[in-house]
Amino acid sequence: MTNLTKPNGMLGIRHLALFVKELETAVDFYTRIMGMRIEWQPDADNVYLTNEGDVFALHRVDYAPQAQQRLDHIGFVLRTQQDVDNWYAYFMRCGVKITEAPKTHRDGSHGFYCLDAVGHLLELIYHPPISALISGESPKA
Repeated sequence: MTNLTKPNGMLGIRHLALFVKELETAVDFYTRIMGMRIEWQPDADNVYLTNEGDVFALHRVDYAPQAQQRLDHIGFVLRTQQDVDNWYAYFMRCGVKITEAPKTHRDGSHGFYCLDAVGHLLELIYHPPISALISGESPKA
């Protein structure tokens, strides 16, 4: 393989699209509970949400979910460890199903897992290098 120079401009994964059966239920969870807003809804079966940094598309399809799908989880990066704990407490008050309580990992990240309103596994995580990069801070070694 030849040594190719990678082009500049990559900002990371800022767009995700999911197929859902219960579109209204999913939109309600991500707007009311997660605080996202509808950026664009071209029709009754497609909604594009944003948190002013990402584009999260939900597309209604009629399908039978499989026991194991290729998508493991969706990660939402938070600014600090305290933000993780605050979101955990908030989700508990909202009745969100928690699948794993907050814990600090060997790499210094801190996060927890839960399910959205239609069953997707979410991770809310503080990850020092990524959180610092997104916040515009210098990563701490």
